[in-house]
Amino acid sequence: MDSSLNLVDWRCGLLVEAGFPEALAARLARDDRWDLHALIDLVERGCPPALAARVLAPLDEEARR
Repeated sequence: MDSSLNLVDWRCGLLVEAGFPEALAARLARDDRWDLHALIDLVERGCPPALAARVLAPLDEEARR
């Protein structure tokens, strides 16, 4: 079994457990530039998941928009 797929599944599961919608969690989990601990910390402090993702977006992600 592909270990990178297991890692993505694990990352996605952590985000979903923290309150991220499944589609957003799956997108974030596939990209290792995201700091999962920071994302989860923001959400646990009351930040909506989508806003947490915007706040912590990798800089080059913003440049592509």
